Amino acid sequence: MIRPSVLLFALLMSAPALYRYVLDEIDIAEVLIRFLIAVPIAAILLAGLRFITSGYGRTEEPGTPVTPTPDTGRETDPDTP
Repeated sequence: MIRPSVLLFALLMSAPALYRYVLDEIDIAEVLIRFLIAVPIAAILLAGLRFITSGYGRTEEPGTPVTPTPDTGRETDPDTP
């Protein structure tokens, strides 16, 4: 499914062709072709932007809490008296 932001960005990219259609300089078929070309380009550009900015709002989860144990100052070797 195409996101609405992709369609809006593609419409923005093909706006000069739409303006030239309003001035009756090009045909509607050429405007639609330019819009259809702009849709995958807009999808790739916005996907790259989403990938780059995907981790900016996240906070790190705390790790496993560690309980400190008291140190007796002796060796743990059972053979030592």
